[in-house]
Amino acid sequence: MSSDFKDYYSILGVAKNSNSEDLKKSYRRLARKYHPDMNPGDKSAENRFKEITEAYEVLSDADKRRRYDHFGQYVNQPGSSRSTSASASNRGSYTPTPDMGGYDFANYGSFDDFLNELLGRANNPGSRPAANRQENTTNVSTSSNGDREANISLTLLEAFKGAEKSFNIGNENIKIRIPLGAKPGSRVRVRGKGGINSFSKQRGDLYLTIAIKNNDFFQFEKDNLICELPVSPEEAVLGAHIQVPTLDGVVTLNVPAGVQSGQSLRLRGKGWYNAKGERGDQLVKVQIATPKKITNNEKELYEKLRSMRSSDPRHNFSRVKFQ
Repeated sequence: MSSDFKDYYSILGVAKNSNSEDLKKSYRRLARKYHPDMNPGDKSAENRFKEITEAYEVLSDADKRRRYDHFGQYVNQPGSSRSTSASASNRGSYTPTPDMGGYDFANYGSFDDFLNELLGRANNPGSRPAANRQENTTNVSTSSNGDREANISLTLLEAFKGAEKSFNIGNENIKIRIPLGAKPGSRVRVRGKGGINSFSKQRGDLYLTIAIKNNDFFQFEKDNLICELPVSPEEAVLGAHIQVPTLDGVVTLNVPAGVQSGQSLRLRGKGWYNAKGERGDQLVKVQIATPKKITNNEKELYEKLRSMRSSDPRHNFSRVKFQ
């Protein structure tokens, strides 16, 4: 384990046997001194304020303080990486003792790992060695007012139809309902699932920013969905009935004869949900797909078409003049 342990008692300037009133008095005094509003533009004061707030959040909670004290005993005991240069194999063979409260602190890669779990800022459990932990896609940060920010990934259909999701933040399992029509970058507020506000002692809120996984087909334009439709040259000239994927399943789209590359065709009511639960449209953007490889027979037919062509697609070029 890296030796980044922080002495919260020293940070708050209190003794290890300080009671809750002593902690509160010291915290309030230091918080006023280093608060960003009292020190505008002072980055060091801002960092000091965050450190003080973090220390108080841990020590003012009886359970968190007990676990923190056990952790402090572990990193200072003989054989720990803070007091010696113990090898990884020695750490791996460490067995928690009753004095450690039954916690296997050797499984934390750093003090930050321990703190993230303690404060619910990440959901990497301390039950596995740091080297074997799985990276979680929900990254959580907590502000000084207790509000939490996290990212959550949804499939396209989960975002479209709404979904119930369950995940862990620290030791807490949180179940939420994502409303239908959640868009990439939109936020869902979950009241009362944040951290502890250091001043009010009330829980803040959890704000989830939506990301949609593996969506290469649709682009969002307000409540409309945009997709590209490759059509062959003969389909563009003659028109065609083409099957197009929508969120409701495959539908048949009438592509009119003479359609132009870049032209958009509209499928009404096949778009995304808006805040009122109404559907936008799906805009199908035509892209003429020129074949890169053709057979000899196709080549002969294209050459015949070229010799028979009655229109000039560049007839306006003769009018272009530069001054």
